[in-house]
Amino acid sequence: MADLLPMAALPEIVCCMERDDLCAWLRLTLTPGIGNAAARRLLQAFGLPQAIFQQSFHALQQCVTAVQAQALLQEPAGLAALLDTTWQWLHAAPSGGPARTLLALGDVQYPSLLLETEDPPLLLYLLGAARFIGPGAEPFPRGTCLAIVGSRHPTAQGQDNARQFARALRATGLTIVSGLALGVDAAAHEGALADAQESDSTPATLAIVGTGLDRVYPRRHLDLAHRIAAHGLLVSEYPLGTPPLPGNFPKRNRIIAGLSQGTLVVEAAPASGSLITARLASEQGREVFAIPGSIHAPQSRGCHALIRQGAKLVETAQDVLEELHLSSPVGLTGLGSRAAAPATARSKRPLPSLLPLPQQRLEVPDTALLQALGYEPAGLDALQARTGLATATLQVELLELELAGEIARLPGGLFQRLGRG
Repeated sequence: MADLLPMAALPEIVCCMERDDLCAWLRLTLTPGIGNAAARRLLQAFGLPQAIFQQSFHALQQCVTAVQAQALLQEPAGLAALLDTTWQWLHAAPSGGPARTLLALGDVQYPSLLLETEDPPLLLYLLGAARFIGPGAEPFPRGTCLAIVGSRHPTAQGQDNARQFARALRATGLTIVSGLALGVDAAAHEGALADAQESDSTPATLAIVGTGLDRVYPRRHLDLAHRIAAHGLLVSEYPLGTPPLPGNFPKRNRIIAGLSQGTLVVEAAPASGSLITARLASEQGREVFAIPGSIHAPQSRGCHALIRQGAKLVETAQDVLEELHLSSPVGLTGLGSRAAAPATARSKRPLPSLLPLPQQRLEVPDTALLQALGYEPAGLDALQARTGLATATLQVELLELELAGEIARLPGGLFQRLGRG
């Protein structure tokens, strides 16, 4: 875990809340036993949070249980400290870094698609480019967000797919939403940022995180988080200081699905958290897409299950655009795409080449070459690009794996990993 920016370097961003309003919202979120559903009932009955805390025990009992009503009458532990920290985070001296703000349920900038879900967060903390946060900005343009999620341990091909699909779909004007996790999430953010420019009118990518925005998890994504903050937004429902608790991550998946017009699953094991996101998207009436893979790859089984359940099988970026009734820029090529429709107003630049991107050498002891091979046939050149191995060394290692029964040599100079069990 790490601070995204030192506290002394925080910039100023307009936050429409007065300190008393902020205190009341934070108190509502911190009150023991008051979840989002109970909080929404209270807000519907009494209006803003300050009015809730002016009610009598009897009045509160009309909306919540006696235990909850009693809790609302007492100031929760840690409120004063959290209020000071949050107020400073919002109003520190400007320095030209990323902006930040706090959106409450019902705020004019609160994402409308999220309001249509069963459990919208009471508060959203935002950190990112000021042009997407300031007065008059639209942090969450309706109908232009697509979630890309998948395995934390993807195959090399799966990581390529996530990056290339994100890059291609971002080039059509879509904002790519993911969770800043290892594997597919990170690759999706990277692909969305590949051609990001300061003149972009919509965020390149949204990272929905499971910690407070004063932390980055996993720590190795600190640089990625900085780049997202420069060309997109980091979003959290959790108060500052919240550590990466295991239960936070499945919960945040409802926000990933809720913000997005559709969810694309790149690779997922049968018990993957990505399937939670897909299920939530389906329950919310949003589109679900899945990329098929090898029948031998554990990472493909979740996608195959989704396809059997009615998710749209995706082979190209154009498949996604057609299902969402969006047009693609002229010249959409690569990823097996079909003839392109005329460019829409959201198209800002020609689609980049979608040839396989160079891979960093995999640092997985003993199984590095198998990881690079994945479960789809690959040639010597592709494996060399993925691993960085010299040709002679690569050929020796391939021969050893072939003799060990781990891979098979196919016609055309291709190699195929063999399924086990």
